[in-house]
Amino acid sequence: MGIISRKIFPACESMCVCCPALRSRSRQPVKRYKKLLSEIFPKSPGAPPNERKITKLCEYAARNPFRIPKIAKYLEERCYKELRYKHVKFINIVTEAYNKLLCMCKEQMAYFAVNLLNVVSELLDNSKQEAAQILGCQTLTKFIYSQADGTYTHNIEKFVHKVCKLAHEDGEEHLRSCLRASSLQCLSAMVWFMAKYSYIFSALDEIVHATLDNYELDTHAEDDDERGEPHRNWVDEVVRCEGRGATVACDASPSNMIIRPQPEKKDPSLLTREEIETPKVWAQICIQRMVELAKESTTLRLVVDPMFVYFDSRQHWVSQQGLAMVVLSDMSYWEASGNQQLVLAAVVRHLDHKNVAHDPQLKSYIIQVAAALARQIRSRRMLAEIGFVSDLCRHLRKSFQATLESVGEQDTNLNILLQNSIEGCLLEIAKGIDDVRSLFNMMAISLEKLPSSGSVARATVGSLMVLAHMISLALVTSHSQQVFPEALHVQLMKAMLHPNLEVRVGAHQIFSALLIPSSSRPRHEVASLCSGNVYEPRRWRSNNASAFASISVLLEKLRREKDGIKREKNGFNIHDDLKGKANMEDGRNQGHEPYIMKLTEDQIMQLLSAFWIQATLPDNLPSNVEAISHSFVLTLISLRLKNVNDNLVVRFFQLPLSLKNICFDFSNGMLTPVLQRSILMLSMSMLMFAAKIYQIPNLNELIKSIVPFDADPYLGMSEDIQVFVRPEADVRGYGSVTESQHASSLLFELRDKIYKYESAMMDVLVQNFSAITELGMDDLRNQLLEPFTPDDAFTFGPQSIFDLDHHQMITHSKESLSFDEEVQTSSLLGEDARSEASVLHHSRFNPKVSASPAIFHVISIGQLMESALEVAGQVVATSVSTSPLPYDTMASQCEAFGTGTRKKLSNWLAHENHQNGAADKLLPTVMAERRTMLSKISSEGVFSGAVSWVDPCLAMRLPPASPFDNFLKVARY
Repeated sequence: MGIISRKIFPACESMCVCCPALRSRSRQPVKRYKKLLSEIFPKSPGAPPNERKITKLCEYAARNPFRIPKIAKYLEERCYKELRYKHVKFINIVTEAYNKLLCMCKEQMAYFAVNLLNVVSELLDNSKQEAAQILGCQTLTKFIYSQADGTYTHNIEKFVHKVCKLAHEDGEEHLRSCLRASSLQCLSAMVWFMAKYSYIFSALDEIVHATLDNYELDTHAEDDDERGEPHRNWVDEVVRCEGRGATVACDASPSNMIIRPQPEKKDPSLLTREEIETPKVWAQICIQRMVELAKESTTLRLVVDPMFVYFDSRQHWVSQQGLAMVVLSDMSYWEASGNQQLVLAAVVRHLDHKNVAHDPQLKSYIIQVAAALARQIRSRRMLAEIGFVSDLCRHLRKSFQATLESVGEQDTNLNILLQNSIEGCLLEIAKGIDDVRSLFNMMAISLEKLPSSGSVARATVGSLMVLAHMISLALVTSHSQQVFPEALHVQLMKAMLHPNLEVRVGAHQIFSALLIPSSSRPRHEVASLCSGNVYEPRRWRSNNASAFASISVLLEKLRREKDGIKREKNGFNIHDDLKGKANMEDGRNQGHEPYIMKLTEDQIMQLLSAFWIQATLPDNLPSNVEAISHSFVLTLISLRLKNVNDNLVVRFFQLPLSLKNICFDFSNGMLTPVLQRSILMLSMSMLMFAAKIYQIPNLNELIKSIVPFDADPYLGMSEDIQVFVRPEADVRGYGSVTESQHASSLLFELRDKIYKYESAMMDVLVQNFSAITELGMDDLRNQLLEPFTPDDAFTFGPQSIFDLDHHQMITHSKESLSFDEEVQTSSLLGEDARSEASVLHHSRFNPKVSASPAIFHVISIGQLMESALEVAGQVVATSVSTSPLPYDTMASQCEAFGTGTRKKLSNWLAHENHQNGAADKLLPTVMAERRTMLSKISSEGVFSGAVSWVDPCLAMRLPPASPFDNFLKVARY
């Protein structure tokens, strides 16, 4: 009737004033949403909400979106009203209505989002009603999950602080626990939102801290740890307590070596009601989603850095009462993208944080956690990224330096605890590395930058010694045969000639540990190396029992092989062969057959040259002689296990015979009689062990009848023909006047006796060698009588150890010091002054090396061209690449090569100008002195044939034309 009256009969409005259909209210559309809004609230506050009415209201809003703003405004005002009256049931109805709107009107969210967020803010701020705050967290959680894009990112971010504050609420009552659970549920939604839309909230650290406050330890895992057997690596209580004190070893927790079981991953949609109200469940879900957020190193760092700061401040790195191991272990298990190693690398990187850098005890706890993580990761997959190993070695080196500088017992014990922890971590990492070549390269680089400073160099070599032993143990367990890396081999030989005595010994120990893993234990050796006491006796003999037990098995194997060859000639004995195989199998089962790295023939030749030069250094101590002997033995064993040419085998006998001759050169002013006596012990032990390896027993019996091996008060010889420093000897008196007199008298007495039996010794060698080699007897005798000379490749190779004089080595060391290697220049020069002569005097025993630069040193044109060709080859090798280098990188490389070349030329020109004035005067004098020296040596018969005179004028001749010269001519035109 109303419609008709308005459209068809407009006149009725003025005439029929009494008609109800024509009243003003009835002429407007019915506002149904108000009726629906009123119906969703029950008549009494205690009545339950009417779900059907709420659904009907939202369906109406979906059909009439223009009504949504008024509906949302009404709900917001009604919520404020009920908050004042503390009607939680009505507030729950309002939040339910908003939740329904989020589900059914998602595309019209812009119409009510502001009102909903205002309600959430008001609820979260109502600190007097925990139930209202719970409703606010739940409403915000559903709002976050309803987002289709990042439109409301900043609106959501504003609630982080409020929600985190609720997650920190104390109290054990049920309502407080539910409040923390709801707030953590909301935080998990925020983390999901950040991962979904690639946006990191600025207050992420607050989310992390709130999560960790509610992350609880797994009591079942703790009980298992208490009941479990202590799983220790080789750095066990005995090794830790050896010379260190038992209190330090007790601080390391064996529970770190137990792999934590993988926890069950929680699905938020499958939680029970009890789990929904449990805060630790939602804390775990937050960590799970943080792992999903940290998909690459940058985001991972944003996540774990706040965690590490939290662990630092709350002392959670200690495994007994800390969360660090639990949380990081769980994160490694939940990392599905294969980035578990990033977590391990981040833990190691945290050692440089300002909270940790100056606390060795905290560092040790962190490293113990890192070791447990490495053990867990390698149980599932191999470690590929090992850049953090260099960081661990750097911290180990700093700890060694701190041990030298510490004055209190407590500081020393803390540094020892740190060193033990790093050793255990390096072992776990080494066991998880499939390809150790990258570790070898890292060791070579560290040795290449080895400074001349005594303390820094000792600490560096000590850290590399530990790493070498860990690598060797890992190689034993992997059973993978490795060839000794060339770059590391070269750098080790350079370190064996370092000005510092302890560094030389350390280089030998690194070589031994890598060549035969069971050949040494680093604990006592590293302690002696880093203590700065060059007179402290080492314990090679006691530590090498297992190694030489393994070597004896190898010797038995070699004897059986030799006997087998004889049986093939004389008849085959099946019973003996089966018995031999059974013995070998028993040896393998008992773990006696050692792992030995392969050495190439060139490497063996260079090692022999290095041993020759090292043995004749005038500042050697008994520990250096012992180290040379040990390395010679291991090198000889490596040679014996492969088929090599006969000339190389002869060199192993030629070396000790030549060293023997040096011992009786009484006109030698560089070597003291005490050192000559030690060299005699070294040469005889080398000769006897070589005879034992090649089964020449008659030679050993002859030597034992001539040489009294108990005459040296500092060096002794064990039953396995190993030179060792006597533990009762006071090495501080080494080289004294009294000892020199005793040594001189002994050498005079032995010279005639040895020369008397020298022909018999040579006959025994020639007869036995003629049976096992293809060389003729005359050829063998001539080679054995020739003095040992260093290999040409070792002396003049592209990586020769003689390419720099001693002062240039000091300058290079000062330039190569990194920012954490501050060394006093005065101490640097002072430490090197003691060993300067040892580096420069080797030209006397090596005719291929020129004399000291202080006398006369002229670089030849051939050497200059060789240097230029070397640099050009480096440029060509660097320029050719499969992938284009950035412009800045290429420019810096070219600039570095150019700077190095110009420095070489400028140094040569400066030295040439300095020497030109005195060259004419010095050259005749030097030539006369050399002729006199050679004639004197030749007349005595000690070095007959050892030195060949080369006219120094020949060094100035131009080199012959090379294809490279022709190429330059063509390219120029």
